[in-house]
Amino acid sequence: MAGGKIQKKRHGAGAAGGGGGARLQGGIPFEKSKGQHILRNPALVDSIVAKAGLKPTDTVLEIGPGTGNLTKRLLEAGVKAVVAVELDPRMVLELNRRFQGHPLSSRLKVIQGDVLKCDLPYFDICVANIPYQISSPLTFKLLSHRPIFRCAVIMFQREFAMRLVAQPGDSLYCRLSVNVQLLSRVSHLLKVGRNNFRPPPKVDSSVVRIEPRKPPPPVSFKEWDGLVRICFNRKNKTLGSLFKQKRVLELLGKNYKTMQSLQLAQDAEMGEEKMSADDVALLANMVEDLSMETGDEKEDDEMEMDDADMAGDGAATFKEKIMGILQQGDFAEKRGSKLSQVDFLYLLSLFNKAGIHFS
Repeated sequence: MAGGKIQKKRHGAGAAGGGGGARLQGGIPFEKSKGQHILRNPALVDSIVAKAGLKPTDTVLEIGPGTGNLTKRLLEAGVKAVVAVELDPRMVLELNRRFQGHPLSSRLKVIQGDVLKCDLPYFDICVANIPYQISSPLTFKLLSHRPIFRCAVIMFQREFAMRLVAQPGDSLYCRLSVNVQLLSRVSHLLKVGRNNFRPPPKVDSSVVRIEPRKPPPPVSFKEWDGLVRICFNRKNKTLGSLFKQKRVLELLGKNYKTMQSLQLAQDAEMGEEKMSADDVALLANMVEDLSMETGDEKEDDEMEMDDADMAGDGAATFKEKIMGILQQGDFAEKRGSKLSQVDFLYLLSLFNKAGIHFS
């Protein structure tokens, strides 16, 4: 187990270490609150290692090694080094005991700590069977890591994994899907049944491959997420309806006036701002509403702003400006749940060129 808040999960525990009653060899009990479920199927462990595409020069980051079943296979794969980050001190002792005197032990470094709080070392590949409650923050922490690594092969709760790979129009397509796919290429590798773990969790799992985009897309992530947040507020409403909401118009209007006062509305640099590690790291602190979105529209009291509600000609003109941008790109009748990465990038560029920003 590698990190994250110690808490009970509605959807079942994570996958790194164990649940009530089960014990390690030697009598150490698993702790359900830490998401401890040990991967016990050797063939499945071998398959995960094979799909990682390891090289002899690789330094591998393993998160939540538990008792070391996956760790052993990684070392035997002939990599340069394995760095294992483990939160539970009992597991750290178990790992050290297991690999004491092992011919490959010099290639293993065990770090005791919370992976969400500690500074990650350099690594080429991340291979991990993680506690599911840290799925979102860990994903975005990895994607914000510099230098950019080659790929991550990670075991997630199946529903979370399906959201990561969901495409426009899929029922699970959500803000999480859009943001992760902006930063990386994501592919589903394996479906893993719950009986492959000891003790079995309450949900099935999936192994996903995440390959960060190199270089990162030339877009401000703050701008990007601001747009996507609005489009997925109620993802099955048309963008024309969403951008008529009073709250949205007030937010964009305020940003517009701020940019004008700073003489940045026509500054091309803003539209070409490249994504930074700090940009991406922002999302790691905003993931509570991303990890398990239901896909249902949010029921709120937001009302569309009619012309009669607009305070003065300036507000009415601004609303017309917003609607004109949507119509220019033929977006007014489209829905966020149907838009692709290219669509979102094009829409953001239209807004930015008109001096309208989302951060």
